[in-house]
Amino acid sequence: MLRAAWAVASASALAAGVLAAAPVAGGAPPDFDHLDPGGQPDLREEVPVNIVFVGYDRDQISSSRFRRTLADSYEPVVRSRLWYGIEEQIGITYTYDYDLHFADDAYQDRFFGTLKRLSRPAPLTQLQRDYNRQDNNVRTVGRNHHISAPSVERWLAFNPPRGVDTRRNTVYLINGWQRPDFEFHVYTKTNEPDPDTGYNFGVRRESRKMVAWGGTTAADEENGLGDTRRVWFHDLSAGPEQWGGSWNVDDADVDGDGVADYRIPVAWEYDDDGYRRPSELTEDLAKLTRYVAVDLLFTTSPLYPVELPTRQIPESIDLDSNTYEAWPGVDASRDYITARLLRSELRPLLRRNVVSYDSQDLPFRGAAERCYRGWLANRPCFPRLEYPAFANLFLQNAFELERTQDDRGRVDYELAIFNYAVGGRQYSPPLLGFADDDWRDGDQTFVFAFISPQLTALGYGLTTTLIHEIGHHLGLSHPHDGYDSEDGVDFGPVGDFYFVWAGDESNSMMSYIDLNWDFSQFDLDNMNRFRAAASVEGANRLAARALAGPRPGRAYAELRRADRLVGETEQAFEGHRYRQAMMSADQAHEAAVRAARLAGVPVDRFEDEAQVANRAARPAAEVEDPNEFIDTLDPDGPRAQP
Repeated sequence: MLRAAWAVASASALAAGVLAAAPVAGGAPPDFDHLDPGGQPDLREEVPVNIVFVGYDRDQISSSRFRRTLADSYEPVVRSRLWYGIEEQIGITYTYDYDLHFADDAYQDRFFGTLKRLSRPAPLTQLQRDYNRQDNNVRTVGRNHHISAPSVERWLAFNPPRGVDTRRNTVYLINGWQRPDFEFHVYTKTNEPDPDTGYNFGVRRESRKMVAWGGTTAADEENGLGDTRRVWFHDLSAGPEQWGGSWNVDDADVDGDGVADYRIPVAWEYDDDGYRRPSELTEDLAKLTRYVAVDLLFTTSPLYPVELPTRQIPESIDLDSNTYEAWPGVDASRDYITARLLRSELRPLLRRNVVSYDSQDLPFRGAAERCYRGWLANRPCFPRLEYPAFANLFLQNAFELERTQDDRGRVDYELAIFNYAVGGRQYSPPLLGFADDDWRDGDQTFVFAFISPQLTALGYGLTTTLIHEIGHHLGLSHPHDGYDSEDGVDFGPVGDFYFVWAGDESNSMMSYIDLNWDFSQFDLDNMNRFRAAASVEGANRLAARALAGPRPGRAYAELRRADRLVGETEQAFEGHRYRQAMMSADQAHEAAVRAARLAGVPVDRFEDEAQVANRAARPAAEVEDPNEFIDTLDPDGPRAQP
């Protein structure tokens, strides 16, 4: 899997390499306890998952049926490979240690008393009014209240029931419907407007009123917890709301795609005369836990390979922004990209790299305009190459890539970004952006983002789209689509899995909810795990080369060092110390690099840049619809999806 060697050793590791005595050639080959030359990583973690029921009676929830619905284990795959019929595991195996807690009466009184103190009277949302107009609703929503979602997350993070450690992944399943102090309510987050337009989705959009939240990091600029916690809560007695479709109890098909959509209704709809029978509550909460909390938040699969397709170890990464300026009177690269925020929000994903940003404007004429027009009209601009029209932008920019690669020799990796700033309704794009692949085997290639008068009127600039799409490019999936390895299914929020839209109600830049521009604690945990696996795989690959090289004996000392460091990686991984696992894996990889050099073999087995560009001249592989990386324009939430 590894085509690009991730990771640069820490200063201490580099110093250790410099100060180490020169290895002596010859001697018996080492026996490895952890390094597996030519093999995959073997990183294992028994993941603790706390599931806390707040407001549910034990006679409402069958613990045995709840547990039977949950997965026992999970093996992440590279999801982009699946589009091409390739199942590529990354060398991680999770097993789950579920700990179910039913909060006692005293805890419930404290929690719901806190909700009461945090709630503020508010008008009914449009979605609550829509629910009240349904033919089959069993209740009418009365006076509504707003409650700060980050405030509730903070309280739950630092006030768990006895025996619950919220430093470990914790799901709070909440239901206050049957309490005498119940008030209709939704959750809000209103303190992060769009940095380019100032539009505040949390204030101005009814669709951004929520029933769930979580994943805030310790250092989040707006709502940082100050200490690392891993909490996601879902309140069945909140809403109805739009994201999960609970406002609609009349129509089988919510999103208009011709397929019935499975949704998690509000608490009072679990009724003999309601949308769902009371006996189905256990399975619904278990599905929410398995397919949203566990599969999409706590332990996910990477969208793209975490190893960037580079020719050398990427110590430095340049965010190479290129804007086709076709909006008369507007300088979009100046007015709609906040470079400082772009770099700072990406920093948690790129802590090991020196990150720079540069920008240039490109003319919107010739092939650029022709291929864009064809892309909008579903007309291929290079028909002889047999690619579909959606590949137009990739093809045109691949053929002309040389003009944008202006930092060669200065940085290790230029992350190519192409922005289209277009005026005129005929040019307005149907989406905000996408992170494209190579149309061959699922490697990431270019990031595309769009801006137009129509998009800015909806509140969007370019910066937040770029943070999101670069997150994809680096490997992150949405919190509303992913993979379940026991089911063997790559799923998204449609049909039987419509309810997984709930994952977007989390503090992740990878969601569609537009309430924050940060990566969640879950995002950071998963990226650290993925990168640890990538670096161990790179160490294994280089070890095999070193042992087969012309001077293997000179490499033995460094290979033993790599073996020890892989062992430290495995230990840290098993102990849930994900950042430490990544750092140890980096050091193991660097030791393997030194070993390969000492053995007289090349260490940079990366694709030639010309090969990457020339992929555009090859027929596209047959692929059904690689739409996981396409971020559709979604001004009013999932109901408005095309």
